[in-house]
Amino acid sequence: MGLMSSILGDRNSRSAEDYVELNLDEFESVTSDAAMQVHIAEIGGQKDVIDIKDAVYDGDLVIADITRLRTQDSTVEHVVDELRQVAEEVDGDIVQKGDDQLIVTPTGIKISRTKLGDST
Repeated sequence: MGLMSSILGDRNSRSAEDYVELNLDEFESVTSDAAMQVHIAEIGGQKDVIDIKDAVYDGDLVIADITRLRTQDSTVEHVVDELRQVAEEVDGDIVQKGDDQLIVTPTGIKISRTKLGDST
């Protein structure tokens, strides 16, 4: 067992119970002049895409939960296509992480297709 494994534990033995949900109300809100914000969104239908598009056009990154969409439903394809078009228009990027998340980036930000620490 290496030093990092002894500190962080075995990656394969982690479960949902190992993570703690943070109540953001407990943390002070620090206002700054950040060039970009990261937004969290949930997509349940086509109407939810409007706010995501606006955020990306404004130069912000969006992580969207798509678990409320059924994978067989054509809405998923329409949502992904519409957000892909936005990413292309602003020279950003878009990836789907698993079956539950879309990450859409603004101008000049690309998403690596390899995981950190993945040497293969």
